[in-house]
Amino acid sequence: MNRHRVNSQGSLGPDDEVMPYSDDETDDELDVSSEEEEAEEPPGAPQPPAEARPSEMAWKVKANDRPYHHLPEFQKKVFLCIKKSRYSGNDIKTYKYNVLTFLPLNLYEQFKRVANLYFLALLILQIIPDITTLPWYTTLIPLVVVLGITAIKDLVDDLARHRMDKEINNRKCDVLLDGGFQDSKWRNIQVGDVVRLKKNDFIPADILLLSSTNPNSLTYVETAELDGETNLKFKLGLRVTDEKLQEVRQLAEFNALIECEEPNNRLDKFMGTMLWDGVRYPLDLDNMLLRGCTIRNTEACHGLVIFAGADTKIMRNGGKTRFKRTKIDELMNYMVYTIFVLLILVAAGLAIGHTFWYDEIGSKAWYLFDNKNQSASYRGFLSFWGYIIVLNTMVPISLYVSVEVIRLGQSKFINWDMQMYYPDKDTPAKARTTTLNEQLGQIEYIFSDKTGTLTQNIMEFKKCTIAGRSYGDPTTAEGVTLDRGKPVDWSWNRQADRKFTFMDHALVARIRSGEDKDANEFFKLLSLCHTVMVEHKDGDLVYQAASPDEGALVTAARNFGYVFLSRTQDTITIREMHEEKTYEMLALLDFNSDRKRMSIILKFPDGRIRLYCKGADTVIYERLSPNSRHKETTQTDLDVFANATLRTLCLCYKDITTAEFEAWSRAHKEAQVAMSNRDAALDHVYEQIEGNLMLIGATAIEDKLQDGVPETIATLAKADIKIWVLTGDKKETAENIGYSCSLLTDDMQIHYGEDINVKLGVRQANRRTGPQTSRRGKKKPAEPFFPAPGKNALIITGGWLNEILYEKKKKRRRLRLRRLGKRAPATNPQDGQPMDDWEKEMRQIDFVDMACECEAVICCRVTPKQKGNVVSLVKKYKKAVTLSIGDGANDVNMIKTADIGVGISGQEGMQAVMSSDYAFAQFRFLQRLLLVHGRWSYIRMCKFLRFFFFKNFAFTLVHFWYSFFNGYSAQVAYEDWFITLYNLAYSSLPVLLVGLLDQDVNDKLSLKFPKLYQPGQLGTLFNYKNFFVSLFHGIFISLIIFFIPYGAFLQTMGQDGEAPSDYQSFAVVTASSLIFTVNLQISLDTSYWTFVNCFAVLGSIAIYFGIMFDIHSAGIHVIFPAPFTFTGAASNALRQPYLWLTIILTVGISLLPIICIQFLHKSIWPSIGDKIQRNRKRYEIEMEEEERKKPPTFQRGQRSRRSAYAFSHSRGYADLISSGRSIRRRPTGRGGAQNSIREVPQREAENI
Repeated sequence: MNRHRVNSQGSLGPDDEVMPYSDDETDDELDVSSEEEEAEEPPGAPQPPAEARPSEMAWKVKANDRPYHHLPEFQKKVFLCIKKSRYSGNDIKTYKYNVLTFLPLNLYEQFKRVANLYFLALLILQIIPDITTLPWYTTLIPLVVVLGITAIKDLVDDLARHRMDKEINNRKCDVLLDGGFQDSKWRNIQVGDVVRLKKNDFIPADILLLSSTNPNSLTYVETAELDGETNLKFKLGLRVTDEKLQEVRQLAEFNALIECEEPNNRLDKFMGTMLWDGVRYPLDLDNMLLRGCTIRNTEACHGLVIFAGADTKIMRNGGKTRFKRTKIDELMNYMVYTIFVLLILVAAGLAIGHTFWYDEIGSKAWYLFDNKNQSASYRGFLSFWGYIIVLNTMVPISLYVSVEVIRLGQSKFINWDMQMYYPDKDTPAKARTTTLNEQLGQIEYIFSDKTGTLTQNIMEFKKCTIAGRSYGDPTTAEGVTLDRGKPVDWSWNRQADRKFTFMDHALVARIRSGEDKDANEFFKLLSLCHTVMVEHKDGDLVYQAASPDEGALVTAARNFGYVFLSRTQDTITIREMHEEKTYEMLALLDFNSDRKRMSIILKFPDGRIRLYCKGADTVIYERLSPNSRHKETTQTDLDVFANATLRTLCLCYKDITTAEFEAWSRAHKEAQVAMSNRDAALDHVYEQIEGNLMLIGATAIEDKLQDGVPETIATLAKADIKIWVLTGDKKETAENIGYSCSLLTDDMQIHYGEDINVKLGVRQANRRTGPQTSRRGKKKPAEPFFPAPGKNALIITGGWLNEILYEKKKKRRRLRLRRLGKRAPATNPQDGQPMDDWEKEMRQIDFVDMACECEAVICCRVTPKQKGNVVSLVKKYKKAVTLSIGDGANDVNMIKTADIGVGISGQEGMQAVMSSDYAFAQFRFLQRLLLVHGRWSYIRMCKFLRFFFFKNFAFTLVHFWYSFFNGYSAQVAYEDWFITLYNLAYSSLPVLLVGLLDQDVNDKLSLKFPKLYQPGQLGTLFNYKNFFVSLFHGIFISLIIFFIPYGAFLQTMGQDGEAPSDYQSFAVVTASSLIFTVNLQISLDTSYWTFVNCFAVLGSIAIYFGIMFDIHSAGIHVIFPAPFTFTGAASNALRQPYLWLTIILTVGISLLPIICIQFLHKSIWPSIGDKIQRNRKRYEIEMEEEERKKPPTFQRGQRSRRSAYAFSHSRGYADLISSGRSIRRRPTGRGGAQNSIREVPQREAENI
């Protein structure tokens, strides 16, 4: 299938290669574009008065001068007249409480929960003698227990945050104080301090690099903490600081003033100047060491702190910490409000009943006179509050404690799951929060980073084609193809990398024999044509590459006998099959995203001049000589490699005469010094020499996915979970990985930014020209963007995302408005800009609707803030439950924005893990987290809540029926201690264990049938319908429990001739019937029986009888006569067989209808879970057979598409090499060295 690619370079749209930070741009950056727009206005347009432009360099840092940063001009108002320095200290705070604020703040947070306030109000009511119908301790004890348990949990969580903050803030660093370096904690570092960092140190703040032990202050840093990438990047100090700030004395006398941009979240940009000794020097990102990175391969370096603590870029990228709550939490709150309303209505109705009863009956009955001259209305008013207290157990306080216990247990099960443990890094799964577990069973959208999350960021040389012959499959030295081979033994090459594996022995044999000149030339090219730097460490070679792709190719050449040894500014030395040779480098034509290739021109020891070139097949084939051989066979092999989603690269060469090179060299030098359009001039010169190339072959590299990624994505897709990839990588790289991990398939129609913009523009134009009455009326169902049948995928870059969502336009219009000092003129509907906020919102809704119609969405070249914005859009307009997963600081924003944030741990970078709710080491564990733990947690919590509401309605509404027979006097139907202990001891354990242990099917069947996950996404197991079913079930049971014993007690005679129809015996019988009914009902609802469940049900009944006989005994009444008034009631009532028959009848009538309904429901309308449960044994046998057969591992799809390594290749170290800044200076005078080494030109931002 030929897919149309949007050519961003030639279109009017944004550049696909640029990561757009429009949402973070400073006003001055946008002023430039705004001025350009204004320049296009007609001359007659009124011009605003000239205003002084705000200074871009608003941040000033004075070296070695701490008092300077506390001057009044750098103070900011905090509260009223209290001021503090605008410069943050370097300590970070992620904790919520300290010793003084814990108690008041925690209690304030807990009482923000409506139920806790409600119970506090109840407690106050129970203290008032005229109102109380229950002792105050029946509410106080549970309330204190709930507040205490929650406070302890919050304290434990916050102590963990304190420990983590303390560990980071107490890290040690050398700081220049009082003329010498002193060991200091990170928390004591301040802006303007000079610090010394050593090899493998974490960088404590955003620091301006001054000097290092490497030549020209070259410093290597690893940015895994920022972006998850482990390949090293280099930073450079200014030449003047490198030369003058090597000694401690020189550093102590350093007094430069740095003026730069204010703290912001842009990881790819820094602008500033350094004023020192009257000379101003420009600063850019190449001179900055960012907090979170790690110093590598540099013994020591010195730097000046520019931004500290909360002002650093990594902290600015963290996004806002949001308080996350589950959907069930929100629903539960609404249900509690519903119960409050029901409670007030019932209490009001009964109070009115009491008013009429007292007026008609109570006031006339002499035996009810209580010496209180109160009117019927006042008594009704008191009765209202009395019933509020009596019926308060409809909202049981133990509900919240039980929910917290269940969530804690589910979190521990995740932590203890050995199938989510990664032994290679000794990393278990970790639930970092205990409040979101059931939300894991409701995920609809997953937003994933690419590098380090889907991929390992490890490149492996897998296959190659040389002179039309393909290598890489398991083959013997004689060329016989094998089904399964063994890796090549590299013992013949003492400088080989032992970790490198290759299965084709035939290629090694041809190289060692020397008979295949093309193969030797192939690997010679790989060892020479690159920008890799080399370090000799403990007798071994360590390669530092600008990208892992290039490192993999040089390592492959090394193992095949062509070992890259060293390089200088103008030479490269390699070992060719045990013979060392040095080649003179005449020119290095580096890679960039437009050229998609790199070349090197070398002078051989014998005087020949040859150009080696490697690049994407699309650009190399255009430049091949007509005489080049093996084009067709190589193209066929390229297609095979591409079908296997390997990243391909073509290799070629060209012999150049001396005269031809000299002529080209003159043109090259002229282009290098061109004052305008230098890059274009250089590209033109490069084109002249890179023609008539001779093809040697092609390489195929695998960007290693994490284990199980394709299978995980396929399984999650079957569960109707949509996966979006949000990455800062280039478009082609992201697309390539999309195919590798089966997110994209060959039968999908792919839509790019320009196509999307057109479709959205058409929809917007139709809306503008449509009937105005329907603009803001009721929303009609939108027509689909892709009405044609088939699968669609969307690939959009950050630039197009801003264009489509009007992000850049929004800021420019705001700036123009501010400059004009008035409202912006009305927008022309034809200019493509939003007419108002409503239209902007509709545009966003259109984009989300379009994206959600697609099977896959990939957003590339997006900033950290854009990642968070995309997640916010889906949450806002789809009301969907979202999950974000990533491993770097650039993923923190989306991790915090999503409903669930997951961090990939075990990598070098831990910033994402620190901000996440759950953490584990491999992407594949996500399916177990969601489909097993998430689904079980959701099912358990829903079943727990349904049953909890039911058992409390059944318990409480007995008081309601009893009120019709006691003059609506707020008299309770049970003993006080039964009311207190019902939710704490008699009925809590069985339902708690269901919430902890229940499962409809086991974990293997949960993974085998992902469709089981869908009820959680639809919210079918707990909603208002289920709530009202529980309510009516409770009403039915309370009716049975009250009226059957009541009917039995009407005309009763005991064996001893006494009628046991007293109030206390009635309370015992109703209470006993309730306990049996509730505990047997939870037994019917239990799907997964264990010894613990059985023990809990029987134990709860035994505890009830044990405690009841104790508190009804004469002994305890003698000791505490006031609280224990039911002396002998239990023993008297329960020795009557008649009452036991009453209990059995009550329980039987209560449970029989439920048993019938459940049987009919599972027989006639079985759910997916019911069907699987019914055939569980058969499915388990099938799975055992499948495991014995051991099916082959995932096979990459068979497609006809291009997969190009060179598209994803980041810019190399060519500027660094050709400038000589990485090479030791010659031992001549310092001035000579300066003249021979030119300054490195400003490079484009690293790929973050």
